Amino acid sequence: MPHLLIVEDERDLSRLMARAFSRDGFTVEEASTAKGALQACRARPPSCVLLDLMLPDASGLDVARALKADPATRAIPVVMVTAKSEEVDRVVGFELGADDYVAKPFSPRELVLRVKAILRRTAGTEAAAAPLSVGSITVDAEGHRALVAGRPVVLTATEFRLLAHLARNAGRVSTRAALLEHVWSRARDTDTRTLDTHVKRLRRKLGAAGCLVRTVRGVGFRLALEP
Repeated sequence: MPHLLIVEDERDLSRLMARAFSRDGFTVEEASTAKGALQACRARPPSCVLLDLMLPDASGLDVARALKADPATRAIPVVMVTAKSEEVDRVVGFELGADDYVAKPFSPRELVLRVKAILRRTAGTEAAAAPLSVGSITVDAEGHRALVAGRPVVLTATEFRLLAHLARNAGRVSTRAALLEHVWSRARDTDTRTLDTHVKRLRRKLGAAGCLVRTVRGVGFRLALEP
C-alpha cells in the first residue's frame, strides 16, 4: 500500500487531497510546515511527497533541496503542488529534482493519476536488467546507479530513468513524445520544456560524457555510441 506525505498549510486543501488519495488505497500523512515535512520523511519515508512551495516556516524549495541532499530520502519522488505557476518556478523545481509540477487549482483525480504514474515508473520493473555500458557511461538498473568512467554520478530518479531509456536505445533516436511517455507517462501533447530541463541537467552531471547525449533537431534525443 503506497504511503503519501502531503505538505500543505491550507487545511481544507490538505484534507481534500488526503480524501482523494485515501479513496484510491493510499495511506496518507499530512504536514503543514517544512520542519514537520522533513521529520515525517525521516521517520517514515513515504512513497511520494506532495509539496506546496509556500509554507509558513520555509520555502517548499528548501524542503526539496534537503530531501535530495540526504541519501536516505534522495530517491523519494516529489510532486510540487502550488499556486506558483510561472515558468521560473517550474524550472527551479525541476533543477532541484522534482518529478512533476501541478499548479493550483487542479483536479484531485488528475493529481492521483499523476502520482500513480510516477509510482509505476519507480516500481523497479528493471531490477533484473544487466548493466548497460555506452562509451564511458554505465547504467546499473539493479543497483540504481550511473557511472562515468567508473565513478558514480548522483542523479535524481527522473534523470536516472531518462538516462536508462536512452541507454537501452543507444544509437537510436528517442522522440520527444516517446520520452515523455516512457519517462514521464505523459500525453503526447504535453509541454516538452520539462524534458529539455532534465536533458540539460543530465548532460551537466555526466561531465565530459554529457556530449554523448545528442539533440536530433525536430525529433528528439539519442545516446551516441561514441564521442
